[in-house]
Amino acid sequence: MENKLPKRSEVPVEMTWRLTDIYETEELWNEDYKAAGLIADEIREYEGRVCESADTMLKVFDLYEACLMKVYRLYGYAHMMHDQDTADQKNQGLHSKAMSLDVMVGEKLAFLEPEVLSLDKEKVDAFYEENEALKKYKCLITEMMRTREHTLDKNLEALLASAGDMAETAQKAFSSLAYADLKFPETKNEKGEQVALSNGRFVPLQMSADREVRKEAFFKFYERYKEFANTWAVLYDGQVKKQIFYAKARKYNSTYEAAVDRNNVSPSVCENLISCVNKNLDKMHRYVRLRKKLLGYDELHMYDVYASMVSEFEWKVSFEEAKKMSLEALRPLGEDYLKILEEAYENRWIDVIENEGKRGGAYSSGVYGVHPYVLLNWSGTLDDVFTLVHEMGHSLHTYYSNKKQSFFDADYKIFVAEVASTTNEILLLKYLLGRAKEVKEKMYLINHFLESFKGTLYRQTMFAEFEKESNRLSEEGTPLTADVLSELYLSLNKKYFGEEMISDPLIAYEWCRIPHFYYNFYVYQYATSFSASVAIADRILTGGKDEVARYLDFLSSGCTADPVSLLKKAGVDLSTEEPVQKALDIFDGLITEMDEIN
Repeated sequence: MENKLPKRSEVPVEMTWRLTDIYETEELWNEDYKAAGLIADEIREYEGRVCESADTMLKVFDLYEACLMKVYRLYGYAHMMHDQDTADQKNQGLHSKAMSLDVMVGEKLAFLEPEVLSLDKEKVDAFYEENEALKKYKCLITEMMRTREHTLDKNLEALLASAGDMAETAQKAFSSLAYADLKFPETKNEKGEQVALSNGRFVPLQMSADREVRKEAFFKFYERYKEFANTWAVLYDGQVKKQIFYAKARKYNSTYEAAVDRNNVSPSVCENLISCVNKNLDKMHRYVRLRKKLLGYDELHMYDVYASMVSEFEWKVSFEEAKKMSLEALRPLGEDYLKILEEAYENRWIDVIENEGKRGGAYSSGVYGVHPYVLLNWSGTLDDVFTLVHEMGHSLHTYYSNKKQSFFDADYKIFVAEVASTTNEILLLKYLLGRAKEVKEKMYLINHFLESFKGTLYRQTMFAEFEKESNRLSEEGTPLTADVLSELYLSLNKKYFGEEMISDPLIAYEWCRIPHFYYNFYVYQYATSFSASVAIADRILTGGKDEVARYLDFLSSGCTADPVSLLKKAGVDLSTEEPVQKALDIFDGLITEMDEIN
């Protein structure tokens, strides 16, 4: 671990993504920016007559597709430029300009959906018969019809669209504060050297075998967040109030109901998840007891959560080694899948290492008509290899859907977005377990699998409970102050980790640093997807080519059906608790296996 992060200009070019695949020059970006606005103006000329005939509707939707393809391409480029160096003023300006364009286009075209909704189903079906080319937009039109009761008249839709830029203020401010402005004190690494603490380095430091390193980093990190607790609370309160405003405006009973309906998923899916996990908290508490035993501590603290339960075993991996490892692990998905992975590795789809001002964490971002991109903050741990295959899972899902489906039909719902990524993680884990020769190595991998269950199934469900409860409190009129949010978070932490874990008071401020709380009920989908992926990976490894074909069909389906139905293609039914319970039973078995080895 270097004492200082490199500046963006100091990062080797081969370790950066090649955004010129989207736009070779800023002039081309500006040309598309102007063109998108002109197309929006052309569409606006059809206001009041979108539905006068099948031919007219087709013309409008063709223009609508052309406009949004440019808007999304412009935004994709701008947000990745911004994220590679959030402190760069030029990148900030580009990002703001792209967001403003998105709002402007939404405002100009707000009349479109209300006009389509003025038609009844019989008239729409007649239009499909009149001009079969209109069927290209059938999924989009069907989705519009599904949300008819939550769509307003064109004037109110325009008003909501015009507020879009302002509505992103809380998330944008969170990002700027967390990743650009917030400076942390230095902390000691395992060599006793003073190193710069950062969002990207926090978890690797928490994984240190040296407990004092973990403890010092934990306290310095969360003390810094606590100093700004009131500011974080105002930002999160602003995010929740935004969600409440839009839910009420669209005639939903709650922010939660509005969020899940956006993905065409029943509220019962998340409720089943929370219910099932809460019924299985004893397994999480059993895991905590095992962790305490294997680490050999009289007291287990929150700064011990990431430490490996397997002592004297360290697995460092270079990025080159990780690429080779991933290709072998994902071989069960077939040669076509591997060829796309190789193309990504050879042609700079990935931004690899952390630099000053770079956004923390990792993500995959799709650009229709180009190829997906991946942002990483590589530190050379085995966890980073899992992050790599996770994000490439997203990217390959996007690649297959974009290749098979039209622009609108390729846009798969967030609910299924985590399935491909988590399936890749499980395939990697099973590949490594199958090759493990030493007991320590096998224990290390079982430990990683246990961490996946803890971090994905339990932790993300805990996050979902925090979101649901904080939104409910706000909807009932309780101000979301730093004290209220911290007390809520601490109580959930104690419930999930149990009595064997000392929930250090500073963990109450962990909510301050979670970017996903600004994604409007996103996190529960990590847990449902993990449960689905456990089942899918098993089917791929035991079912042969037929199961792989079913899975690739799922990856290629975009949003051509509702998410729960799409997952049934891959053999999983998330309308029941069964996939979650089966995954948790595997977790319990792994705890037993780890305990027996020791």
